[in-house]
Amino acid sequence: MDEGPYLLVIDSEYYADVSEELVKGALAEIGKSGGTYTRVSVPGAFEIPGAIRMAVRSLELVGGRRRFDGYVALGCVIRGETSHYDHVCQEVTRGLMDIALNFSVAVGNGVLTCENKEQAMFRANPEKGNKGGFAAAAAIRMIDVKRQILPPR
Repeated sequence: MDEGPYLLVIDSEYYADVSEELVKGALAEIGKSGGTYTRVSVPGAFEIPGAIRMAVRSLELVGGRRRFDGYVALGCVIRGETSHYDHVCQEVTRGLMDIALNFSVAVGNGVLTCENKEQAMFRANPEKGNKGGFAAAAAIRMIDVKRQILPPR
């Protein structure tokens, strides 16, 4: 029997109230799976892919620690008056997909891209939108897929 998954939960400090709701949903989902986690916060959504890449690479370089089975990205980008929103959304999404594809790791994308704070809070709330829980569930499911595809170590 496989042990529960070990996940790295990366959350953005920008819109901290939104991130805290996302984290609540994610941690509940990880708990239901019997998994464990390490949580790390970064300044904003733009920094999330870089932090995950650092974690992936550090485990390749430093032995003796348990590898993360998957990664959960949690944060929020809210549309403003400039095109900055579009650039951040596109680069965060691209960065997360690049990590998943280039390193064959499970990544749950819980970075919200919203029109306003009200929409973000609804989507983040574990009792309503629960996008943090959905991101964790996606990562956990992809860990299961990887375990099915790869031979045991």
